Amino acid sequence: MSSLSLPGGTWRLGDSTVTRFGYGAMQLAGPWVMGPPADHDGALAVLREAVGLGITHIDTSDAYGPRVTNELIREALHPYPESLVIATKVGAFRDAQGGWPTARTPEDLRKQIHANLETLGVERLDLVHMRMGDAQGPRPGSLAEAFGTLVELHKDGLIGRLGVSNVTAEQVAEAQSIAPIVSVQNMYNLAHRHDDALIDRLAAENIAYVPFFPLGGFSPLQSEALTAVAARRHSTPMAVALAWLLRRSPNILLIPGTSKTAHLRENVAGAGLALAAGDVAELDRIAGTGV
Repeated sequence: MSSLSLPGGTWRLGDSTVTRFGYGAMQLAGPWVMGPPADHDGALAVLREAVGLGITHIDTSDAYGPRVTNELIREALHPYPESLVIATKVGAFRDAQGGWPTARTPEDLRKQIHANLETLGVERLDLVHMRMGDAQGPRPGSLAEAFGTLVELHKDGLIGRLGVSNVTAEQVAEAQSIAPIVSVQNMYNLAHRHDDALIDRLAAENIAYVPFFPLGGFSPLQSEALTAVAARRHSTPMAVALAWLLRRSPNILLIPGTSKTAHLRENVAGAGLALAAGDVAELDRIAGTGV
């Protein structure tokens, strides 16, 4: 068992309490999230280390690989600890070219739910996010039919909790008018702060906000201000970015991903960095200036 302490404390996610510092499994698949990992045993070790560190929130999808990350999670961790919440998402599949075509008809969604159940080896999925939009981000339009299908599957007992992903604030409100949600998963980080108002509204309603690409995604965050704060704190830019997110709002749950145990431990230690008010003010200006 590790001596590292998870930063950020916990958050009540529906009827479960999860660590605010979680783990995103997407990077366990091969290049461009396709195919198996280069180091199969290493991937299993990362997942076991995450649980060993006390992490109780893992994010995945049957589309990663496809099937790869779910199967790795099952191999490494099944039977799952009672405290572990595994979140998945539906709304897209993978084509032979590695694309992410949308798949949101009721039939498509039911197939994806059953695929996730099979690959994770469970009878009920802890949390499912209805992913909208596309690779470029959220798109306006109703999510009623797609989200309604998940509500039906929830009533059937195949889904424990519901969330939405890659959505506009209007789509969040629409989902809430149909059924309760426990989380919203959107792109958000120091340089992309379009959801500031949404985060604050969700925090007031005790709904989690889970930023994907918290470190910038396939193109890591680059900022003179971020580098300056990191140097002043004798830390790394990525650690500062994670620490800023945990400080930004108590309802933010982190899911940074990695395929290396050493990097996972670095992320955990780095996110616990204490930022001074001056650091935060300097970092807050990044969104407006880009630097």
